Amino acid sequence: MSKRKLLNIYGLKWNPFSQDLPTEAIRISDAIKKFAWRIEELSTEGGFAMVTGDPGTGKSVVLRYLEQRLSEIRDLNVCCITRPQSGTADFYRELGEVFGTSLGSANRWGGFKVLREKWKTKLESSLRRPVILIDEAQEMPSGVLSELRLLASDRLDSHSLLTVVLAGDGRLIEKFRQEELIPLGSRIRTRLTLETMSANDLFDGLQHAISVAGNSKLMTKEVMKTLAEHSFGNWRAAMNMAQELLLAAAADERIEIDEQLYFDVFAMTKRPRGRKKKPANADS
Repeated sequence: MSKRKLLNIYGLKWNPFSQDLPTEAIRISDAIKKFAWRIEELSTEGGFAMVTGDPGTGKSVVLRYLEQRLSEIRDLNVCCITRPQSGTADFYRELGEVFGTSLGSANRWGGFKVLREKWKTKLESSLRRPVILIDEAQEMPSGVLSELRLLASDRLDSHSLLTVVLAGDGRLIEKFRQEELIPLGSRIRTRLTLETMSANDLFDGLQHAISVAGNSKLMTKEVMKTLAEHSFGNWRAAMNMAQELLLAAAADERIEIDEQLYFDVFAMTKRPRGRKKKPANADS
C-alpha cells in the first residue's frame, strides 16, 4: 500500500509511527528541552556534550530536535556527521564537505589548519561556535575522537572553536574509560542520560503522536495502554509495534486500531503440550 493511500484512509498528515516524524509530532520531555537550552548556551563558549542511553530510548530524536532548534538561531552553523565509523582521513573529508572546504586526504596538517582558520574567521563576526552533532558516536575510532579534541582546541587549550554533541549507547561511556580518551572525557561539559520510559510516558507519547498527525481516534485508549505496557519502556519498540498494527488495520479496512487487532497481530502461538509418558511399569 502506498504511503499516500495509507494517510488518506485515516485522514493523517503523516504516519505517526514512522521513523522520520517531524519534530512537532514528538513529545519532548522537560529534560530534553533543558539539555537543548544548555547546548544553545554552550554554543557561545564551545566544548563537548554527550547524550547516552540504551538503543531505542530516543538519542537520535534528541539530535533531530537539537538540529531543528539550533538551526533557527541566526549565524549558528549546525552540521551532522553521517559516518562516525570513518578513519581520520575520511573524517577530515566529511568535515571539509559540511563546512564547504576542499581538503586533501594526503595532507592532514593542511586540513587541520584550513578548518581551524575557517572557524576562527567565523568567530570574528559571530559569538557562536559551529555545532557538530554526531550520532552513534560509540562507533568512532578512539584516534578520531582524540583528533577532534585537538582540532576543537586553541590557545593552549584555553579557547574552544567548536561545540560538539556526541550521542551513543553504553559503549561510548566505556570508550571514555580508555586511557587515551580520558582527556576528552574530562571535557564533557553537560550530559543527558536517557532512561527507559514509564508506561504512562509511552501512553502519552502515542496519544500525542496520533493527535498531532490529525486523527486522535486512530487507536483506542485500551490498545495504547496495551502497547505501552508491552514495550518494556522502549519508545522504538512501541512505535514499531504501532506501525505493524496500522498496516494490519489498513489491510483489513478497519476504521480504528483496537485490542482485538492487537491480539490478532501479536498473539503468541501456544505450543501443544505433549502427553506425559507413563511409567514403564504403569500397566503391569
